[in-house]
Amino acid sequence: MNSTAGDLKTEGETARETDCKTDTRRRRLVAAVALVGGSGITAAAFPLLSSLAPSARARLAAAPVEVDLGDLSPGHLKIVEWRARPVWILKRTPEMLACLAEVADRVLDPESKQAQQPKNCANATRSIRPNLLVVLGVCTHFGCSPVPRFTRGAGEGMPAEWPGGFVCRCHGASFDFAGRAFKNTLAVKNLEVPPHRYLSETRLVIGDGAESTT
Repeated sequence: MNSTAGDLKTEGETARETDCKTDTRRRRLVAAVALVGGSGITAAAFPLLSSLAPSARARLAAAPVEVDLGDLSPGHLKIVEWRARPVWILKRTPEMLACLAEVADRVLDPESKQAQQPKNCANATRSIRPNLLVVLGVCTHFGCSPVPRFTRGAGEGMPAEWPGGFVCRCHGASFDFAGRAFKNTLAVKNLEVPPHRYLSETRLVIGDGAESTT
């Protein structure tokens, strides 16, 4: 049988599908903690921290996960696992926070009216603490894992008008520094904010929505 033009996939489309499958496998196998800077994953990415790695029994029980934020510096992203899904913890810089207002007219849900976050995060920053974003690193379009593209402008393969944020390499969905979906991409929902609270200035619990004490 002869293949028509509509049956053929371009090399780029095949590569994107392969990336998507790879990203999905990576998302399912996220291990404990990684630190990501503005230019990507550092050489020391994914160090195994036994104190933060919940046991298999705890994961099956969907137990809350406690995270140490003491080593998280501004402009960096920490990744932890909760319910077999990656959770991003981004310590936003003043520039990242200022960007949220700049792109308000470019995102689908600028006021966070979608039910994609707890009530105490339904605000301009989608967070309990303005400088700390806590979201699931799972694209709301197809379940792939987006990547950080924090540099503004035509760097890291992005267009000149890129303000910074996260991009899904599979199908091009993109999100700002609050996890809000940009218009004119395939994602129609913001990244999900899981229930969480702070135990102290440097301790965070994911999976426990009780009101923070700090």
